[in-house]
Amino acid sequence: MRILFVVDHPYTLASAENVPHRRSFTAAVAAAAVRGARRAGHDADVIDLTADEFSPVMSRADLVAWRMAEVVDPLVADYQRRLREADHVVFAFPIWWEAMPAATKGFLDRVLTKGIVFDEISDAAGIPFRNKLTGLRGVTLLTIMTTPHAVYRWWFGSPATKIIFKGTFGKIGVKNLSWRNYASVTEKTPQQRQNMITQTEQHFAALRDVRSLQSR
Repeated sequence: MRILFVVDHPYTLASAENVPHRRSFTAAVAAAAVRGARRAGHDADVIDLTADEFSPVMSRADLVAWRMAEVVDPLVADYQRRLREADHVVFAFPIWWEAMPAATKGFLDRVLTKGIVFDEISDAAGIPFRNKLTGLRGVTLLTIMTTPHAVYRWWFGSPATKIIFKGTFGKIGVKNLSWRNYASVTEKTPQQRQNMITQTEQHFAALRDVRSLQSR
């Protein structure tokens, strides 16, 4: 199985090591997931948005091209190619102001181009979109936050999952949408955080097919 990991943190995936003032728990979780997937024999392709210097801004030229089912940015075209080749996509990012950072939102805006990633169907009776990512069988979110899980889910309404699941991939018809949330991380002890990283690697190392990515 080919799994595409999309990692979004200003410190990049290189900050996965536990070095004070240069470390990211998001990167540590993402790196553990990649290690686990590779241990299971899967093809793990990693997009590191910050390391790639990906711009989240939809420029005028981007929007003109988007309306014509074209792409002007070679990096966006490369991301689209890798997305088309993926069986599953895993997004890893911290929750800021209850949603994803700008680079992940920009990935959705700029990479999911109409006519390339999905088609819009006029006069459709139901959902007016058709998924063109025919090989993509699911999407997983790995979110890291200081907010308690129950507060994020029930009080704030889980904005990140609504945007990426209900408002994006679910809308174009991608099934098997799963969420692994690492909540209240600042209140965890170093050993508890290490346990979370270990459990993440074990989870991805146990994968046999896309269905086993499903998380309760």
